[in-house]
Amino acid sequence: MPTIQQLVRKGRTPKVVKTKAPALKANPQQRGVCTRVYTTTPKKPNSAMRKVARVKLSNGTEVTAYIPGEGHNLQEHSMVLVRGGRVKDLPGVRYKIVRGALDTQAVKGRKQARSLYGAKKEKK
Repeated sequence: MPTIQQLVRKGRTPKVVKTKAPALKANPQQRGVCTRVYTTTPKKPNSAMRKVARVKLSNGTEVTAYIPGEGHNLQEHSMVLVRGGRVKDLPGVRYKIVRGALDTQAVKGRKQARSLYGAKKEKK
């Protein structure tokens, strides 16, 4: 334990908090333009074709973002809204695209967890 004199001289250094989504620059979302839309394969025990996009954000940063849900309408030059949130089995993918915002369409026929995929409630 430091003495009072040591605290007067040096003081206490605050803990450095490392952000999990640095490209968002402490914002909840960022707008961006798709530069490449493609599929990748996940890490070892899993097997799939995961849909991802390379996105140039409005702050100049380029990130890889996951496209959630079944099917999408994204292509090069599509305007997208990017939020934080990593995909556990895709290394380097720390962002997700918000469905139903800007050029991204909502997931069709979605009945549960609709707000996450921008889907409207179906008429009976």
